[in-house]
Amino acid sequence: MSDNGLGRREMLGAAGVAACGLALTACGAGQAQEPPSLKGKVIAKAADVPVGGGTLVDDLQVVVTQPAQGVYKAFSARCTHKGCKVSTPKDNVIRCACHGSEFAADTGQATKGPATAPLASFQVKLEGDGIVAV
Repeated sequence: MSDNGLGRREMLGAAGVAACGLALTACGAGQAQEPPSLKGKVIAKAADVPVGGGTLVDDLQVVVTQPAQGVYKAFSARCTHKGCKVSTPKDNVIRCACHGSEFAADTGQATKGPATAPLASFQVKLEGDGIVAV
């Protein structure tokens, strides 16, 4: 037993709770933020983003959609439920194959659970034939 009156099990339990708290703070509470290195860079070609659909940019972990002609949106490609990668958008819906969550391609809002939080969104604009993060 230590000097503070806690036994080994209590100390290990307290350490475990502290570690879980740090992990939740780092991963669970906030939304994903766009890496600063994307700003000003072309993240997709407009020709690769069909109206009512989109494209998944695997290396950047971003999904780019075109919910209406000439309107481009970008979101994190990680589901807000458990962090699984979402699939390429179809019919203005972004789907997660892991647990069936669905998100609106125009807002990133969760429309079918288990996810309840929206996908993190990124500002983009069309420049020439490229979709650029702003």
